Amino acid sequence: MANSYGTHLRLKIYGESHAPAIGMTLENFPAGFAVDMDALAAFLARRAPGNAPWATPRKEADAPRFLSGLTGGVTDGGCLRAEIYNTNVRPGDYETSIPRPGHADYPAYVKYGHIASGGGRFSGRMTAPLCIAGGICLQYLRSRGIAVGAHALAIGGVCDEVFDPMAPRLSALEGKAFPVLDDAAGEKMQQAIAAARAEGDSVGGIIECAVTGLPVGLGEHMFDGMENRIAAIVFAIPAVKGVDFGAGFSSAYLRGSENNDPYAFDGGAVRLLRNRSGGVLGGMTTGMPLIFQAAVKPTPSIAKAQQSVDLKTGQSVELKIRGRHDPCIVPRAVPVVEAAAALAVCDALLQEEEEKE
Repeated sequence: MANSYGTHLRLKIYGESHAPAIGMTLENFPAGFAVDMDALAAFLARRAPGNAPWATPRKEADAPRFLSGLTGGVTDGGCLRAEIYNTNVRPGDYETSIPRPGHADYPAYVKYGHIASGGGRFSGRMTAPLCIAGGICLQYLRSRGIAVGAHALAIGGVCDEVFDPMAPRLSALEGKAFPVLDDAAGEKMQQAIAAARAEGDSVGGIIECAVTGLPVGLGEHMFDGMENRIAAIVFAIPAVKGVDFGAGFSSAYLRGSENNDPYAFDGGAVRLLRNRSGGVLGGMTTGMPLIFQAAVKPTPSIAKAQQSVDLKTGQSVELKIRGRHDPCIVPRAVPVVEAAAALAVCDALLQEEEEKE
């Protein structure tokens, strides 16, 4: 069962949504890096449940306990291992013989022979340990002059400003409880979320992420390109159904003269005059901001009655899902996308440096 990611860095995620604990191991992270534990806790709090009216009311502290890899708060070159204890589980909220529409319950039942409470290893809860590893990578990249930031570009049909592809305003997102560039758009998004919740329904959206400060030529052709690396880990986030880079699918409607990014000299250095490529060509970074979008489906766990089947009785049934669920996953998924991008970039950067030694 594939639960690992990375070429130089090796990330593994373990545990289940309603198990005693969830955790991660991260191998080959550089020694001698001082982890800012307060900053890591603040990053994890952005993803943690129960901290906002648009999120699930399930309360979890999501405070990681490091079991190895840190000595006095500094990475020691060993395997980083950290766990988060699940303290607010309610497995009785879930049916174990009725698959929930939109969830992995039915294919998991066929493959593994049971339906796990709360989605088990398929749950969005498993992104918490991913954010431990990604949060450390974010700090490491920042020390190298590389910044990663994301925002809710669209929720429930309401759109935020798009990133300037030449110079995305990542600083404008710092410290915001709701991750948008335009606060007025954010208010409307929250209203759309509240309206869906009041109707027992949910909404999806789009997350836009940017990485700045990247060197030219990071990544490889074919199967080891930056798009491949990023897409692989972003698609590991439950509910993500699409990823595109730069102009993405809209480039299919353009002519080459409109879509190509012209070159020019700027103070003796080569630069692109626009960035429809999203900072990646041939799998390699161009030196421009790397920008991609991730489409997030509506939360499948909704209060409205849905049609399903009882796998024990062989009868069709009406399912009303109980439990505590987000009416929109997007706001809490924004830091998860940042974590995923940081892991992909950090992995590629460390691999390239190792190969040059």
